[in-house]
Amino acid sequence: MLALADALHAGRIADAEIALIVSDHAAAAGLVAAAARGLKTLAIERQGRSREEHDHAIVAALKEHGVDIVCLAGYMRLLSSYFIESYRDRILNIHPSLLPAFPGLDVHRRVLQQGVKWSGCTVHFVDETLDGGPIIAQQAVPVVDNDTEETLAARVLEQEHRLYAEALALVVSGNFEIVERRVLKK
Repeated sequence: MLALADALHAGRIADAEIALIVSDHAAAAGLVAAAARGLKTLAIERQGRSREEHDHAIVAALKEHGVDIVCLAGYMRLLSSYFIESYRDRILNIHPSLLPAFPGLDVHRRVLQQGVKWSGCTVHFVDETLDGGPIIAQQAVPVVDNDTEETLAARVLEQEHRLYAEALALVVSGNFEIVERRVLKK
């Protein structure tokens, strides 16, 4: 989230602004950091709510603040069909693997266990599948012999910060089309 804010501030994402940052935890580090930068934040706790109820509350807040594109960052929960339909092809997510390989959690551990030579990150549109929406951008990262989960995660994270901003800039520009499961630049 902060990397996207930095990219916006640096002018790497044209014609966009951060309208609202939402978390399901009032004490989330991202909310605290965003508020310190003067960005509008809102906590919408999930306690006592179903996924549908929680997502309805988030969508209502997003619409109230005029949000056109939703960027997920560290949001470790599947979205309801209602949320996805409300922002179809306008919800972006970053995932620390070269999808469709290694969707879900514990990516770096699984990458190392499987012995693959390349990992990376993927920015994709969110649909009803787990980490399965149309791919906007990817960046490969080599897996080196002495990698640990932590060292691999750190190298992938560097690329995530750059790639997410590039993918968002493309989506904001509108200079793309979705063909089947692929996002193509026009």
